[in-house]
Amino acid sequence: MAYHINNEAGILTFTIDREEKRNAVNDEVMDGLKKVITYIQTHDDVRFLVITGAGEKSFCSGGDLSVFHALETEEQAFGMLSKMGQILYELATLQVPTIALINGTAVGGGCEIATACDFRLVASHAKCGFIQGTLAITSGWGGGTYLFERGLRHDRALKMLIDAKPYEATLLHDIGWAMRVFEGDKMEALNVFIEHMRKIHPSVHRAYKEIELRKWRERNMYERVMEEVRTCAKLWESEAHHAAVNHFLTKSKK
Repeated sequence: MAYHINNEAGILTFTIDREEKRNAVNDEVMDGLKKVITYIQTHDDVRFLVITGAGEKSFCSGGDLSVFHALETEEQAFGMLSKMGQILYELATLQVPTIALINGTAVGGGCEIATACDFRLVASHAKCGFIQGTLAITSGWGGGTYLFERGLRHDRALKMLIDAKPYEATLLHDIGWAMRVFEGDKMEALNVFIEHMRKIHPSVHRAYKEIELRKWRERNMYERVMEEVRTCAKLWESEAHHAAVNHFLTKSKK
């Protein structure tokens, strides 16, 4: 199983469990996320959704290039990108608080997943970044759009995208992307973070989330996310992208 789901006292935790692939996303992980989101949308027993990765090295390294490198055309890429883009939009617009519990490196699509969540708790040793630019593509699951909505100063958000490199946890906190940096056990850090929130009736959480979601609907958030997906799909077809992926895969095998 590429993921695990645990629902304990209203805290639903989705763990990507592909340590050998640095918790990279494949179709099974996508389907698991969709399953979790659908459950939350149709049940009222979930108070928080927590997304994390197995182990201590990786939260998520993005899409599994060993699988998705087979996608060559814009149309083929759009199929995969739009599937995950839709899933992340549904994640971002859930009416319960969502928390990225970042236990290790979150790069590429992994950084997009984390950015789609309401809160980001980052282990002190973790590095996170939108590294898609090193593969001659942009973020393709909506992460760039979410980043500009997360309250970072415009120049800091834009630089994080253009730098296309992982940032240290302290810098992520300084620029406002990480809400907290923690040491030690990630579940202890989570419990400390939600200690007061869990005392508040869930209807209050939903009401406050609705304020943000109303703003996003007014700003055509979904359409903006899908434009980002389409842009990435066009770049995916380029020779520059395929050359960069082939170089990455060759280097990874050494």
